[in-house]
Formats: sequence, structure tokens, C-alpha cells
Amino acid sequence: MYRLDIPMKNEHGRLLEVWEASVRATHHFLKEEDIDFFKNMIVEHEIFDDADITVTRDAENNIVGFVGVSGDSLEMLFLHPDAIGKGVGKQLITHAIDVQKVKRVEVNEQNEQAVQFYNHFGFKIVSRSEDDGFGKPYPLLFMQR
Repeated sequence: MYRLDIPMKNEHGRLLEVWEASVRATHHFLKEEDIDFFKNMIVEHEIFDDADITVTRDAENNIVGFVGVSGDSLEMLFLHPDAIGKGVGKQLITHAIDVQKVKRVEVNEQNEQAVQFYNHFGFKIVSRSEDDGFGKPYPLLFMQR
């Protein structure tokens, strides 16, 4: 059984671990130097402090996934690979939509599994950019519901 919770500041290291494991399992298009770049950005800019973070914990109280929301935008949703396919993503996106009133999300076009996931929950592509927000050649899809 999984339960939603708010993480403590001292758990940001675990969020980073889940983020990296998730990215390595789902973002096969990224180069190693890009993963390092994004990881450093998260730490240096304290990204986890800039969003309203909700985590999912397993029976042993371990964080296995998290969602970050800012305004009506889903800024991040990452699952530990062991939690993929177990309803954790559904639990987090449903919470983000129903409780946090998320209406928008940006997703890497090459992450087809994520695009399908968001489509399933009512998000539709409204625009596209050739590069990500850092000018890297990873197209972004802008989706709304």
C-alpha cells in the first residue's frame, strides 16, 4: 500500500535519488553529461524548494515517487523504477489534478511513455518547442487539460 505525504527538507537527497533512477529508466535519449547537468541544476537551484512537492511512500515509509506543482503546472513527476506500473503514478497525477488543480504539463517529446500517460489523464498537446528550456536539443510538448 502506498500513501501520499509531504517530504521533509532532509529528504531532498532521497528525492534526488528517485529523480535520477527515474530519469535513467525512462529518459534513454539523454546523454550522461545531460543527466549530470540537470542533477547539478536541481541541487544548485534548490528546485525541490520551488515546487509544492507531494511524495508517495511505501509500507516501509520509503519515498518511491513524487510530484511537484507550481500554480496550475505540473513541474515534475518521477517514480522509482521499482514503483512503475504499480499505480503510484496514477495516485500522484490524480492528486495533482484533483487537489492541486493542475491543468498544464511540459513533457519531453522523446519520453513517449510519459506522453501517453498524460494523454490518458486528459492532457492534450497544445504546442511544441524544438529545444528544452536550457536550449538543449530535446523537444518539449506543452500539454493542457
